[in-house]
This record gives sequence, C-alpha cells and structure tokens, in this order.
Amino acid sequence: MRVGIAGAGAIAFGAAAFLEQSGHSPVLWSPSGERTKRLAAGEPLIATGAVEGTFRPGVAPSAEALVADADVILIALPGYGHKHVFDAIAPHIRSDQAVIISSHASFGALYLSKLLAARGITAPIVAWGTTATTGRQPSLVEASVNTVRSKVDLCTVPESRASEGLELCQRLFGDRFVERDGLLAIGLSNLNPQNHMGIALCNMTRMEHGETWSQGFNVTPNVGRLLEALDRERLAIAEALGLSVRTIFEHFHLSFHVPQDTVSAMNQKMHEEGRGGTGPATADSRYVTEDVPYGLLMTVKLGELTGCDARLHRAGVEIFSAMYGRDFFAENELLNALAIDTMALDDLKTLCREGYASQTQPA
Repeated sequence: MRVGIAGAGAIAFGAAAFLEQSGHSPVLWSPSGERTKRLAAGEPLIATGAVEGTFRPGVAPSAEALVADADVILIALPGYGHKHVFDAIAPHIRSDQAVIISSHASFGALYLSKLLAARGITAPIVAWGTTATTGRQPSLVEASVNTVRSKVDLCTVPESRASEGLELCQRLFGDRFVERDGLLAIGLSNLNPQNHMGIALCNMTRMEHGETWSQGFNVTPNVGRLLEALDRERLAIAEALGLSVRTIFEHFHLSFHVPQDTVSAMNQKMHEEGRGGTGPATADSRYVTEDVPYGLLMTVKLGELTGCDARLHRAGVEIFSAMYGRDFFAENELLNALAIDTMALDDLKTLCREGYASQTQPA
C-alpha cells in the first residue's frame, strides 16, 4: 500500500523503515520541509536496531501531494504539531482514504472529524494509544529503532468503521493491535505523558546540563513509585468511565518484553538488557513540551468531567509551567479548538463514538 507519513522525526522514520521492509511504499512529508532535504536529494534511510536495513522512502513536497498519492495517511509527529497537520491535510482527504494517528493526543481524531464533516467527508480515523515503534533519530537519514511494540491499542472513529480500521492496521503493521472501547479509552491508554512527567521532573538537571544518561537506570524506586501513583489516577478515571485500560505494569511488560514487577524493577531490567533507552539531553524535549499540554492536561480535563481529581497530573502541569515560565494550561490547540471546557461528558461520549456529522454533501 502507498502510505503517506506526515512527519519526519524518529517515529516517522521508524515507521517508514518498517513499512518498506514489509513491502509497502511509504512517503514522508516534513511540514517544514527541512527534515527530508537529504532524503529528497537521494540519500538512503539507514535503520538499525529492531528494524535493520537501507531504505528509500519517497518524499512529498506538500500536504496536498502527500494525500493525493496515498492509500492511507499516517500522522507521526508530536502532538503539538497535530492541529497544523490536520489543517493542512483535511482539505485534500477523500472518503476512500483512512487516517491513522500515531499516537493519538487530546482528541485530535475529533478535531479532524470536525474538519472533514464540514466538507461532507466521512473517512475512518484510526487512533493509536501509542506508537508501533520507539527509537531515536541520530541524523536526518538515520533511524535507531529501539523496539517494535508487540501490542498497540486502537479504536476507529466512527465506531461503525472499526473492523475496517483494524484490518487496515493489521495489513500495514501486522497482528499487534488490540481494539479498545472507543476514543475515551484510547485517550487514557497513552502512558507516555505520566511516565515522562516523572522521568523529566526527577532528572531535569541532567536534561538542562545536556548529560548522557540512562533513562531506565534512573527510574529508581522513588521515581517508580511516583509513576505508579500517577497511574492510579489514570485508572480511577477509566473506572469512572466504565473503561478497561492497560496498567503501567502491563505497558512495560508488553512494550519492552520484561517480566511484570515494580515499575522501577522493570526499568532496571530493561537497563541491564541494554534496552533502557537514553534520557533527553535538553529541556526542550517532547517529554515536557508535548506531553504536558497534550497529555497531562487531557487527563486533568477528563478528571474534571468524571469528578475524579487528577491531583498529581494537575500538579505536573503547574510545576512544569513554573519551571519553564510558560502557561502549559493554555498551550493545547486541539482542546481549545474543540471547546472542551464547555462540553458535557455525554456529548463528548457521543462524539467519541460517532464523530461529527457531515454538514454538506461532497461535490
């Protein structure tokens, strides 16, 4: 299949390598154009780690070109770039195309559904709870793929297209997907924001000093207990919504293939096996700039809607806002565009099941 990938970072490069290795034809689009210049000039993409090889993904010069030649669109960039990309691709999406969001953030699927509905288009929008691969980007022609996850949660908006969304993802990435009970469950299935909060907060000086440090090794017992407490807040919200989501223990077990134990012990095991990863070497990291406004804040909002006060998550947004001299409560463009603060829980539930209704008929 022809897969148009919006994004040109570590996740996009890893997905492109995986897809090409699996016999598909990926095409990358960098919204700024900067991150694909070397590939566009003819240099190959070199992948190492869980995906090995030399690959030659296509490069699209624009959002319109990316969509025009694709069977499916994969969104693979940080949450703070999602609204810009949705705005760019929505005018060109056809009803015979699907959009996969890897990974979903802050009800972005609803925002895209709203844009398409205004054009009279109903297309399946598949939301993943996390990415299919993890890794780093040593250079603009390299992908260091740490792992290919064995399980990835997903759902499709509208729910009536669920079987279509699941079959598509299996065709592209194999039998690794678990259907969850709708977009609310997916919203609560991404553990990166809570995990990255504890890791970044407890290792901020390492990040600011630009140190090279092992992430898994530095999930010490105290840090691990903080992550477990954050997880209990997330699980309480899911329970209030009547949803079943994966625990933090299941997450590390299934994503990184280590036996279930305390969060700290599981991370130490990953470190011992050389799979603990390297922590951010800058404070300007997605662990904060993406995961605080587009992850922690969404959990805070769901806590407010369900009457489950996510105190630690809210404290994280407050603390990072103070540390960075920014108001992370105001930086989520997707929640603001959806007017989530004025939305009733029942209305949100309906939108998560059905998406937005088409306002006009396509030409």
